[in-house]
Amino acid sequence: MILTIALAILLGITGYCGYHLSLFSRQQEQLKQDYSTINNITFGIFSIDQWREQIMEVVNGRVDNFKLSRQQKKAMQAQVEKQLHGLVAKTAAQINRPQKTFAGKLKKFAFNQVIDVRDIQAQVPSFARTIITKVNSPASTKRLKNIATSKLGQLERQTYDSTGEAQVVLAKAMYAKYQVNSTTQLNTKLTHQLEDIRKVNYYYAYIMLGCVLFVTLLWWLLRRKAHLQTTMFILSLLIALVLLVVGVTSSIIEVDARIGSMSFMLLGEKLGFENQVLFYQNKSLLEIIQVLVSQPKPDAVLVGVLLFLFVIVLPVLILIASGLHVLGNERIAENKVIRYLAFESGKWNMADVMVVGIAMTYIGLNGILKSQLGGLNIHNDMLTTVTTNNSSLQPGFLVFVAYVIYEIVLSKMLKQITNKA
Repeated sequence: MILTIALAILLGITGYCGYHLSLFSRQQEQLKQDYSTINNITFGIFSIDQWREQIMEVVNGRVDNFKLSRQQKKAMQAQVEKQLHGLVAKTAAQINRPQKTFAGKLKKFAFNQVIDVRDIQAQVPSFARTIITKVNSPASTKRLKNIATSKLGQLERQTYDSTGEAQVVLAKAMYAKYQVNSTTQLNTKLTHQLEDIRKVNYYYAYIMLGCVLFVTLLWWLLRRKAHLQTTMFILSLLIALVLLVVGVTSSIIEVDARIGSMSFMLLGEKLGFENQVLFYQNKSLLEIIQVLVSQPKPDAVLVGVLLFLFVIVLPVLILIASGLHVLGNERIAENKVIRYLAFESGKWNMADVMVVGIAMTYIGLNGILKSQLGGLNIHNDMLTTVTTNNSSLQPGFLVFVAYVIYEIVLSKMLKQITNKA
C-alpha cells in the first residue's frame, strides 16, 4: 500500500512537471518567435529605412553643429583669394585684348587710364576676408544650415523601402501585446521572460528525470519482491507514457543564428546594429512530423507518416500491450497481437533511432552554422561584425531520451514478471 502511494505520488509529480514543461515550452517558443520577428535582419541591416535614419541623424548633427575652425577659415580664404586673383586677371586680359571696333578701343583706353589692376590685386586679401566674415556670420550660417537641412529632408523623404510601414505596424502590435513603449523595452522584457522560462523548463525536466531515476532504483532494490512487481510495473508504464507525451510535444531543438553586432564609423560617429536575427526555428518532434506531412513532396510526407507510426504510435501501443499482458486475464495476455506488441515489436520501435538522428542533426547544423557565421566575423578599421550561434538542444530532448532509456528498463521489468509468473 505504501509503495503504491509513493509511486502514485511520483507519477503525479512527473505528470505535473511534464504538463508545465510542455506548456512553458510552447510559451517559450512564442516569446522567442516574437523576439526574432521584431529583431529580424529584414527590419535592420536589410532595411533602407534603418540605414537612412542612422545616416541622417549623423548628417543632421553635423549640419546643426557646423562651425568653421580657424584652419578651415584660412584654407577657405586662400581659395577665395585664388579665385578672385584669377577673376581679376581674366577680366583684365579680356578687356586688354586687341580691339577692332572704336567702342572697344575706347573702353580699353578708359579702363587702363582709370583702373590699376595691380592695385585691385593688392586689395584681394581684404575682399577675401570680408567674404569669409560674411559667410561665417550667424545669419549666413543659419541660412546655410536651413538650406542643407531642407535638402537632406527632401532626400530623406525620397529614400524609403517597403519594410518601413510593415515594421511600424508590427512594432505597435508588439508594444501593445507586451505593454511597452519602445523596442529596447520590448527586447529587455522578452529577454528576461525567456531566461526565466528556460530555467523553469530545465527545473521541471530535472525533476522528471529524478522521479524516473528514483523509480528505477526502487525497482532494482525490490526486484526480488514478486508480489510488488505488478504494481510497480503498471505505475512505471504510466510514468513512461507521460515521458513519451511530453517528449514529443515539447521543443527538442532550437536553431538561432544572429549577427550580435555590426558597427562602423561615419563622419567620426559610430553607426551600427545589434541582435540581428538571421534565422530562427524551434520545433518539437510532433511539429517536425506535421511539417513533413504538410509538404507537397510525397517522399517528405512518407517520412512524416513513418515517423508518426514508429516513433509515436508504436511506442504507445507497446505500453498499452505491456499493461494488458500483465493485468489482463489469460485469454487477453496470451493474445497473439498483445504478445507480439509487448515482446517482439520493439525492433520496429524507432524512438532510440530518433534520439541518435536528432543528436546528429544538431551536431551537423551546429557545425554548419559555426562555419558560415565564422566567415561573417569581420574586424578591421572600417567595419566590425560579431556573429553568435545560440542553437541548442531543449529540455524536451532530455525527456525524450529519458523515455527511451526508461523503455529499456520496462522491458527488463516485463521479462522478469513474465519469467516469475
